[in-house]
Amino acid sequence: MSDIQAQFSVLKQTADPVVVEAIAQLIANGHDRDLNRINALDFADRTGLDQEKVISGFLHASRLGLFDMSWNVLCPGCGGVLGAHATLKSLKHDDYNCALCAAGYEASVDEMVEVAFTVSPRVRRIGAHDPDTLPIWEYVRQMFWSSGVDINDESFSRLINQVTLEALELPAGEKAILSLNLPSQFIIVFEPVTHSAHFLDVQGEPTSERQQLSIMFNKLEAPTGTTVMRPGPLRLMLENQSDSRVLPSVWIADHALHEMIGKRKPILTAKRMLSNQTFRDVFKADNLNVDQRLKITSLTFLFTDLKGSTALYERVGDLNAFDLVRAHFRALLEIIAAEKGAVVKTIGDAVMATFVRPEHAITAGLRMRAAMDELNKQRGRQRPHSQDRDPRRPLPRGHAQRAAGLFRPDRQHRRARAEPVDRAGDPHHRPGAGRSRRCRGARAARHQADPEAGRAPWHRRQDGGVRDTVRHHSSFRVRCWRIAPE
Repeated sequence: MSDIQAQFSVLKQTADPVVVEAIAQLIANGHDRDLNRINALDFADRTGLDQEKVISGFLHASRLGLFDMSWNVLCPGCGGVLGAHATLKSLKHDDYNCALCAAGYEASVDEMVEVAFTVSPRVRRIGAHDPDTLPIWEYVRQMFWSSGVDINDESFSRLINQVTLEALELPAGEKAILSLNLPSQFIIVFEPVTHSAHFLDVQGEPTSERQQLSIMFNKLEAPTGTTVMRPGPLRLMLENQSDSRVLPSVWIADHALHEMIGKRKPILTAKRMLSNQTFRDVFKADNLNVDQRLKITSLTFLFTDLKGSTALYERVGDLNAFDLVRAHFRALLEIIAAEKGAVVKTIGDAVMATFVRPEHAITAGLRMRAAMDELNKQRGRQRPHSQDRDPRRPLPRGHAQRAAGLFRPDRQHRRARAEPVDRAGDPHHRPGAGRSRRCRGARAARHQADPEAGRAPWHRRQDGGVRDTVRHHSSFRVRCWRIAPE
């Protein structure tokens, strides 16, 4: 244990000590199932800790080898794990099929991919490290269903006692025969190891004649079949043609089953992980490839820019200007991380950041402007407050496309002074605000007469979004884009 204790000592230097202590207690005292596919958000809620600090703690712990991180593709219907991957790069663009739901899904990093953490076998050995040794119901609970399905002992007991007609373990190459009395309900024969299922649509008049049905299990992905049967006795023959054990069970698809799999709790999604600064700093190599072509349906981007930075270098000198730019970067990066965002890249003195939700980007942008106000105030320059942006106005929306490894809007916004647009019905439009200003003198004179007229207008886009062309600062700009479906 000396090596493990040394790793925890290192972990306390990079992660929050309170979070590290909670993780250490979990490893020491937690049940085996509590250490498999840990839901970081649920762990934070149960311990009353900050979610971002908990995520950062598990990421640093995984980097040190205390946990194994997995990227699991989930079925949005039943919450089952359709595919488990050790790295983000191993996620496939192919469709994932759920036999229990008889449906196929295209992998999306928004809600269909969870990031979970399992304790490393060299730290503590648990049953999930050897899934073939798990009892049938522990396998279903720990290996099939994801950490987002809210399963407790009471609901799982109902699954075993009320929903299940029969369940057994069938070794490789073996056969078994089950004698059942079919009720007049919809029946599912489900096998979680090979992820296969067969539906029995029991209907009609009851019969006393024995019905027969044969089902084979193998590694081939076959579509879920349906057999119409009558209520009454059934002789069910099962054959395992795979090279490992299978765990078939016969379920009644009634309210108890739907209620159990319908209870969900928040999960750490791949989209949120991609917008986490710790992940981008610690796991720089494990990022999406352009060729993966995974779907992201909604994401918010924030861009900042220092205007006139070249003149700044000429005016105050290279070293002083470089210190100012570094101070500006430190303030921005701290705010982005605090608002659940991540820096995708810096381009010169510009910053490109992503956020899971648009309100986080808005809050970050307002905090950045306040931080730049404070930075300018310390150096004798303060931006006039007449240019404050109205936070009630929405972020722009539109589609996105991937090009050269970056997202960009697929429509170029029209500049208000370059091309007139129809602004009838726009509540933010002011007559005459979008006309050309031919010189700074005319613009200054107009601003003195009417300060509000000096502000650039909002205008509608063809795709229904709104763009703010307000110049935020004489030396600092913030722009937000939300990439989302129409």
